[in-house]
Amino acid sequence: MLKAGMVAPCGLDCNICSKLFELQDLKYQKMQTTIIPTVDASSIIGVRTPELRKLAKEFARREEAQDFLNDLPHRYFEENQLHAFIISEIKEYEICVEELNRFLPFVDNWATCDQMSPKIFKKHRPELLEQIKAWILSDQAYTVRFGIEMLMQHFLDENFDPAYPEMVSKLRSKEYYVNMMIAWYFATALAKQYDAVLPYMENKRLDIWTHNKAIQKSVESYRVTPEHKEYLKSLKIKK
Repeated sequence: MLKAGMVAPCGLDCNICSKLFELQDLKYQKMQTTIIPTVDASSIIGVRTPELRKLAKEFARREEAQDFLNDLPHRYFEENQLHAFIISEIKEYEICVEELNRFLPFVDNWATCDQMSPKIFKKHRPELLEQIKAWILSDQAYTVRFGIEMLMQHFLDENFDPAYPEMVSKLRSKEYYVNMMIAWYFATALAKQYDAVLPYMENKRLDIWTHNKAIQKSVESYRVTPEHKEYLKSLKIKK
């Protein structure tokens, strides 16, 4: 395990690694190793998210930021987090998608995947929808997860169309983190578009585990009415 103050060789810019180790919190590091099991514990420095976001905003304005984005794969989990936050700040849609498509194959955990949310997407939803369709058909688990997450973030309110949950319902995966995101999508959809999405539960359109997990998440949500929760409970599939 890396110790406080230790800086191991990294990629292009070791100044970044030095800064990350200056921000290290060993208690936080220990906690992260338990909640992000797909990441090698020795690659987790232990930097809190607000510090990483602040660093990303500062670093994104520097000329060498692009060199950092080009320097893949990274060695440390926090480098990937920093990469995700920098992408989220990119203001040109085409460049943002280009950087995403280069980075997504290197994403290996739910935290990096889920904390990546480009602000520019709000202004380019028609183009984003076409990109989402490509992402969810990927053979890479976290690319699929990211695509479903973007569909959940941007197309469950005024931009909702019944065709979108249909797209997600057809997905089948052996990957836990993909199925968990499918369940999260349907739980959120039940909170926002209950009447349109309920038939997917009633007709058992998802695999058993994902179906039951979506209902569990809905029942735990404060956005779902007590009446709807009781009915959803009755739709759980007994193994």
